[in-house]
Amino acid sequence: MTVPSLMQNHQRKTYVTQLHKVYNEMQQALLQYQTDRNAVNLKEAGLTSSAAVEDFIRSYFKVIKECDTLAGCFADEYKRLNGESGNFGQNKAFVLANGASIRTTFTEGANNGDLNVYFAIDVNGLKGPNILGRDCFFVFVYNNGIIDDQGTSAPLSTEERETRFEEDCFGNGTAGCFGKILNDNWEMTY
Repeated sequence: MTVPSLMQNHQRKTYVTQLHKVYNEMQQALLQYQTDRNAVNLKEAGLTSSAAVEDFIRSYFKVIKECDTLAGCFADEYKRLNGESGNFGQNKAFVLANGASIRTTFTEGANNGDLNVYFAIDVNGLKGPNILGRDCFFVFVYNNGIIDDQGTSAPLSTEERETRFEEDCFGNGTAGCFGKILNDNWEMTY
């Protein structure tokens, strides 16, 4: 292997390791949120609005910075894996003590199953490369507390994740890359 290839593989492993850490923290926080409220699911626990999602982040994560928009918490521009510019809104964002940035979105009245909340996670904050699917990922939180890729209910099947990956990860979508990483046992094989 050449040195650039080795460096690229190392960097991908670093991004996935950071993503896995944020995923684990989020999974534990969601479980604790439900437990603290003695609830059977996230809606019953009260995760039913954008304000509730923001309060969840403030209460269950060590937040070192809060931004009303992405400015200051996320990079100014993100690219997609196909090289096109990506834009994913101006919602409230947070920088966590672990160095990751999180942008929250609550899907009020969503017409896609029990999907409740999704997050844009930049595993290394403002640092580059700022590419969706490399250091920035979209993860979806379902009412049952499972974190997965975009779908109608969680957990998604291997086939559902592969389809989402093929349709969205290298295109104009914001989903698919995280599911591929889950399917490939926490490795970035694309």
